[in-house]
Amino acid sequence: MGQNKWQTSFESASWLTVGLVSLGVFFTALDQTVVVTVLPEVMLDMEIPPTKLAQASWIITGYLIGYTVAIPLVARLSDAYGHANLFRGSLVVFALGSVLVALSPNLPWLVGARVLQAVGGGAIIPIGMALVTQALPGRRRAMAVCIVGAAAEMGVVLGPLYGGGITEALGWRWLFWLDVPQAAIILLTIRAIHNRPSPGTKVDYLSGLLLAAVLTVLVLALSRRDLFTASSAMPYLLVAVSALGLLALVWWQRRVEQPLLAPVFFRSRSALSAVGAKLLMGAALIIALVTVPLMANTVLEQSPLEGGLRLMRLTGAVPIGALCGGYLAYRVGARAVVAVGLVVAAIGLYLLSGWGLDLSDPQLTIHLAMAGLGFGLVIAPLFVTAMDAGPDDYQATAASLVTVARMIGMALGLAALSAWGMDRFLVLTAALPPALAPEYGEKLNQASIALFQEFFRVSMALCLVALVPVMGMGGRKGR
Repeated sequence: MGQNKWQTSFESASWLTVGLVSLGVFFTALDQTVVVTVLPEVMLDMEIPPTKLAQASWIITGYLIGYTVAIPLVARLSDAYGHANLFRGSLVVFALGSVLVALSPNLPWLVGARVLQAVGGGAIIPIGMALVTQALPGRRRAMAVCIVGAAAEMGVVLGPLYGGGITEALGWRWLFWLDVPQAAIILLTIRAIHNRPSPGTKVDYLSGLLLAAVLTVLVLALSRRDLFTASSAMPYLLVAVSALGLLALVWWQRRVEQPLLAPVFFRSRSALSAVGAKLLMGAALIIALVTVPLMANTVLEQSPLEGGLRLMRLTGAVPIGALCGGYLAYRVGARAVVAVGLVVAAIGLYLLSGWGLDLSDPQLTIHLAMAGLGFGLVIAPLFVTAMDAGPDDYQATAASLVTVARMIGMALGLAALSAWGMDRFLVLTAALPPALAPEYGEKLNQASIALFQEFFRVSMALCLVALVPVMGMGGRKGR
């Protein structure tokens, strides 16, 4: 009787940890996408003319870089010094970055503050994954991971709506002032979580800095549209520099007693397969996320609000899929769940590629929800596969590799979309009649629809290609 009572109490405290971590992940994930809707307000407030949009876009690019490059080192620090302490520390860094963003007097300050904010916010997800799996080991760990993943996706989904609403009511700076009390509430409630450092675990700081430099150069290269147009040698030089840096990192890792990235990750077919699949899924997801509202706002002549509502039918299904994926991962095996998720997403994207001017509900909602459900199903199994492959003192590091793969895939997908998409549009519109001809508008719409349909087919193809690395994942139901 006493043992059952103790076990119930332990599980209640563990699920409380999952809830608090999910809350922190949700609030930090909001800031990934809030700036998308408020960028025009920021440019107006700081008197940045439209001709300098490329400079203003660094508000987004800087966050992407900070989010990506800091994750592996901070995750390894949490493996060594305790996930709870580093989770709290990351929240403090995130809140400090938010304050600096709110106080920004100019664009360089704002970009630097966004990078600092991203360093704290980006580390929250892999550290949170490790924290909840530590609190709920065994079969419950997949469900804990999927809850945290669903919270992250919900933050990304609601970010634009949250950003638009707060900006309309209070102004864009209040988006970041409100991060402070949110972080403070989580810090006050999560302070009771016991920190569990790993005695004897060392952190290879040199490798962390070298990996951060490699990822920075790589993200800069992948963010350039001329990577696909071959109009400049710069992106290829950046890729070459990042490759040399990666070789130097591998050379150094072989000589360190406790490397930043455990050698088992490079020997584990399951871990490498999960990372490869996540990279392809990141590219497929960003192409779909951009194309849905873009198609609605252009050829379908709908308002930005309607475009956002359409997108929410896809993104709203992602957390549902994440919960289902976590539930099934330990029952039928991670590989089977990921494969089903990729096929479901591919079918949904195939249906989207048939969209025309006359599409309406319920087909519209069904198609979008199917794609979102498929994207969600793969989240928890890929994280769990990578974390299962690594030692117990590399849990956050393993989760960080999956997160980094997704961000790199999204950067690559965006660059491909802008570069290849523009060139393809020029090809499709080359034979259009003169602009004053009566049939010009109809022909232009047909060319635009054909382009958007190709975007969806490319996203579908990426999902199917991702099935190849997935076949290398272990078929077991988890350790």
